[in-house]
Amino acid sequence: MATSSGDASLYSQRLLGKVALVTGGATGIGESIVRLFNKHGAKVCIVDIQDNRGQELCSSLSNEVSVCYFHCDVTVEDDVSRAVDFTVDKFGSLDIIVNNAGISGPPCPDIRNVELSAFEKVFDVNVKGVFLGMKHAARVMIPLKKGSIISLCSVASAIGGIGPHAYTGSKHAVLGLTKNVAAELGSHNIRVNCVSPYAVATPLAVAHLPEEERTEDVLDGFRAFVGRVANLQGVELTANDVANAVLFLASDESRYVSGTNLMVDGGFTSVTHSLQVFR
Repeated sequence: MATSSGDASLYSQRLLGKVALVTGGATGIGESIVRLFNKHGAKVCIVDIQDNRGQELCSSLSNEVSVCYFHCDVTVEDDVSRAVDFTVDKFGSLDIIVNNAGISGPPCPDIRNVELSAFEKVFDVNVKGVFLGMKHAARVMIPLKKGSIISLCSVASAIGGIGPHAYTGSKHAVLGLTKNVAAELGSHNIRVNCVSPYAVATPLAVAHLPEEERTEDVLDGFRAFVGRVANLQGVELTANDVANAVLFLASDESRYVSGTNLMVDGGFTSVTHSLQVFR
């Protein structure tokens, strides 16, 4: 059946009529997810602790009807609960939550020197924050008998030796939570998945450095390094690639996908890099 250009444009909006909440949505991968969701017709609540960046993103999308910002520390349950309630009050529902907020923690090559406080902070944000997002999204989604819960994970959820102990442990925990919560919520028609990207050159990648050292030259060096050790050559992984994977899991195109860990890693976790058989 032929369609007008306007109809075609509506059809291409894969989240039309959906309401989404994105934690850590002000910058990096979260920002890319917010922009893509908005492009595809979703109403989006940006949740973050970076108020200026969050408000700037709202202004850049220039549509207060479909995008809003809410200050929230994902490690504080009352904050997360209020963020979910704010989203529902403003937009009338909650169809999608993206638990994107996360930190890497400081690098430390010797376990004997790991500060427990730094270890706990990574788990607070990366694990407790994800759990709280799942819990309060489920509170809204269970009565509606629908929903998609997506958490940002990492290649560190599948293999060891590519990140600090706290970060790797936290991402293994996010994968475990994803599978367990999917097992519970399937009976309510709620899908629970996570996305595990290879390294992406975002502010998170250099967050352990002093702010004055987080230059474009440093990011270029990061890109060069991860490009050399990547499995898939000739393609640079970007935040938009990760956002596209999240969009798939948020949309009805993945209506029978739940409990999965979608790797966006160019096959990185499929090979034993230390052997370098094909190098």
